[in-house]
Amino acid sequence: MTIRVVIADDQVLVRAGFSVLVNAATDMEVVAEAGTGPDAVAAGRRHLPDVILMDIRMPTMDGIEATRQLLDDPATKSIRSLILTTFDLDSYVFGALKAGASGFLLKDTPPELLLAGIRTVAAGDALLAPSVTRRLIRDFVNRPAAVPRALPSLLDPLTEREREILVHVASGRSNGDIAGRLHISVATVKTHVSRLLTKLDAHDRAQLVVIAYETGLIQPSSQARPVFDSPTDEGACDRLDL
Repeated sequence: MTIRVVIADDQVLVRAGFSVLVNAATDMEVVAEAGTGPDAVAAGRRHLPDVILMDIRMPTMDGIEATRQLLDDPATKSIRSLILTTFDLDSYVFGALKAGASGFLLKDTPPELLLAGIRTVAAGDALLAPSVTRRLIRDFVNRPAAVPRALPSLLDPLTEREREILVHVASGRSNGDIAGRLHISVATVKTHVSRLLTKLDAHDRAQLVVIAYETGLIQPSSQARPVFDSPTDEGACDRLDL
């Protein structure tokens, strides 16, 4: 199946370069380009791509707000937003994840890894650039434990088993790891994760991690290992196992 892509960036040459790269892949095609946030939203609504490559800094509306508008709309909620930027600031990372973005990569990512990133988010997984994830984890760990940013009552609909699964997800464990620890099948873990996504109205696993920390379910003082940690090398993308 061909992955349909929209490219949103305010620089014409950048858009052209990404378009050439994406169209050269045998399993992808660029269905539209956009140079502003509103144009990105319009392109997403019109073409319903599988993935939208979204720049953060664009005229009129930034990429985070454009992502939020698309993913808050039931008609376009299935679109996967892959944020591309030259700025790896933590505020952008948190804004992108909270808006529902499935990925966050720097524009100097090697071409083959960018294409791999598109395939990853199109398949329903999530990823972040390693340089971003390490700082994201440090920020989570150093946050004051007494100030959760989301109400703990958000977790009230969850069963005890679902809370347990969420803790493991937020601890950076894969479905296989969770299955082994809880002595259940990987399929059962996937079912629980799907229910968590539905009950918490989360777009993907990345948002589950944010919710776990912001509701105080995972405390910065706990011994959870890095949420997005991966054995990949410096140039690779960290992938969140769904």
